[in-house]
Amino acid sequence: MDDQCAIKKDITELIGNTPMVYLNNIVDDCVAHIAAKLETMEPCSSVKDRIAYSMIKDAEEKGLITPGKTVLIEPTSGNTGIGLAFIGAVRGYKVILIMPTVSSIERRIVPQAFGAEVILADMSKGIQGVFDKSEEILSKTPNGYILQQFENPANPKIHYDTTGPEIWRDSGGKVDALVAGIGTGGTITGAGKFLKEKNPDIKVYGVEPAESAVLNGGKPGPHLIQGIGAGVIPPVLDVDILDEVIQVSSEEAIETAKQLALKEGLLVGISSGAAAAAAIRLAKRPENSGKLIAVIFPSFGERYLSSTLFDSIRQEAENMTCD
Repeated sequence: MDDQCAIKKDITELIGNTPMVYLNNIVDDCVAHIAAKLETMEPCSSVKDRIAYSMIKDAEEKGLITPGKTVLIEPTSGNTGIGLAFIGAVRGYKVILIMPTVSSIERRIVPQAFGAEVILADMSKGIQGVFDKSEEILSKTPNGYILQQFENPANPKIHYDTTGPEIWRDSGGKVDALVAGIGTGGTITGAGKFLKEKNPDIKVYGVEPAESAVLNGGKPGPHLIQGIGAGVIPPVLDVDILDEVIQVSSEEAIETAKQLALKEGLLVGISSGAAAAAAIRLAKRPENSGKLIAVIFPSFGERYLSSTLFDSIRQEAENMTCD
């Protein structure tokens, strides 16, 4: 075939190179510019597609897993699991995902569409209960292997190799700050490290739920921002890369996500709302006048149709009748 052919070999070659777009209509009183990196436009609609591919490829290269033999097991709030499920379908892995009971129904359905098995874990023990359940499943599963997204160096590495360089490239090297929610911490660690190496003056801001602000010295607690705020300081997170961790409440995250849809035409998840809320706060600080703030929008809004984010719209839609 023609070497110049642009058709991809398989869906994994579509991962990455997501676009950036300015926010224009929810930035009243902002003195800085905000550009959102739309990880919503990954093949399976979330930033976790990157780490799912990276962790599988890394483990294969090290001889730790084998397609058609290894059973991949992973504790996940949903999006990493979905990434593992679709790549597992392509590469021939059975996938078992352990999710907390708070994960949305969409996060449970989508991986099963790819052939993955989903097991729910009781959240009475917090995130540790999900980890414990994963270890229990591993002990009962021949040829099982846990990729350990919270500990795996291949997680931040893919963001150092791809996400950070993409932001630098697409901003023409003009980015002044990076804002990202902290789940495993891989995105902000990898991308933040790359950007600070390019320009040590770049600021890196993490985002966590106000109700579970462990990175600010608080106690873990329940919240509605799926995908961030696990209630622990993840081993893969490099806290030294962080200039500040901004707290955003579930209510503010949900309201900002709604406004992104209504005013920017961006249908995003709750954690994207949290990241946007933090970026808007930063963009109002006088010291950031004229600067460019890059913010990561991790996942697409359709994955949250059953969540609190769309409660009022869902109820209205369910109660519609013919004229």
